[in-house]
Amino acid sequence: MKRLVLSLATVVAGPLAAQTASPLSLDDCLQLSASRHPALVAARAGVTAAQEAVAESRAPLYPQVDVAAGYHRWQHRAFLPAGLSLPGRSLPEVVGPLDDWNGGLTSRVLLYDAGERRAAIEAAQARRGAAEADSTATATDLRHAVRVAFYTLAAASDVRAAADQNLSRAEAHQRLAAARQAAGAVPRADVIRLEAEVASARLQVISAESRVRLARGRLNTAMGRPAETPLEIAPSREPLTPPASGDVAALLQRALAQRPELAAGERRADAARAAVAAARAARAPRIRADAAFGWRDTVLLPDTRDWQAGLSLEIPVFDAGSRTRRAARTRADLAREEALLEGRRLQVRDEVWSAATEVDRTWASIGASTAGVRAGEEGLRVTRERYERGAAVITDLLETQTTLARAEAALAEARWGYLAARASLERAVGAER
Repeated sequence: MKRLVLSLATVVAGPLAAQTASPLSLDDCLQLSASRHPALVAARAGVTAAQEAVAESRAPLYPQVDVAAGYHRWQHRAFLPAGLSLPGRSLPEVVGPLDDWNGGLTSRVLLYDAGERRAAIEAAQARRGAAEADSTATATDLRHAVRVAFYTLAAASDVRAAADQNLSRAEAHQRLAAARQAAGAVPRADVIRLEAEVASARLQVISAESRVRLARGRLNTAMGRPAETPLEIAPSREPLTPPASGDVAALLQRALAQRPELAAGERRADAARAAVAAARAARAPRIRADAAFGWRDTVLLPDTRDWQAGLSLEIPVFDAGSRTRRAARTRADLAREEALLEGRRLQVRDEVWSAATEVDRTWASIGASTAGVRAGEEGLRVTRERYERGAAVITDLLETQTTLARAEAALAEARWGYLAARASLERAVGAER
């Protein structure tokens, strides 16, 4: 039995382990984020709540019908005019005690409210539009966060590979110096210097590995998974095409027209305007119709019909300033939403400007870093040959090795940084893929 259980566990755990260890592409990460992230679940729930609020706001347009039934036993003092009398008996001082059984239907409907209900519906519809735009913004923000986190992890992995390569070079140079010192060609100080360089290279590897772990946790979090979840990625080498030479002003106009955050702000301003109209309508008279039909008697199953129907007019006279305060509050809310919308427009402009500048910077950094790596590789090759012949000192070898290591790390950062900057520009413009 135990063997059977162990065999089943192995069969089940094998595919799961393979699935966990399989590297994820960028598309895989985006799909995981779209399927499980709590922020998306919350945004979709917000849209559902806003849709229900629209349906709820339409309810006052229709009659309200209730069924009521009850029982009371009562006794009241009889207030009769003086001088009344009954033949042969005195007037009663009380009426009752009596049983009162009743049941029936009641209906009420608001016929006229100066447009308050219609304004409430418009406000709810505007809030629904804002919730939908917020949901779109949340989805695009998460996609952007996943892309940037993926590129950051890829860059950290490349930096770690560069650190490993630098450590290998330092160890090779240490062996070279040890061999030359054994041959009496260089002093013991050269070997000691390279031992220190190897230790420094190992520290760089440790630091690079820590960056990889942190970047892996951030990517997991961006996908809606615990940071400690095992994760390996399969970064594809996307073509590094030059940035489009588009006019920044055109990008700004696209962003102002496409960003979902601005659409959400506009819908909130529309909702605030509708709230102002509703507050204004609350000061107007109202006309209601009501009707009731049922049975009422002193027995459990009453057979006496009881009904009424009519109209009522309500005119606000005094409410201690409640309607006035409501109107002032809604106007202030409208002013706030309009100011927030203008602030969002300024923020969007800044994001587009900053993202476009970062794209240009990272693209230029790729060219400079590539040239630096080529020069560093050639410089290290020449310096190593000169050191082997005794024409260069240990400081020359260390300097060229350090220069090459920095250039390799900078190139890795620049390549993936350019892709991240391009993704940020797409998000800023509102064209997130």
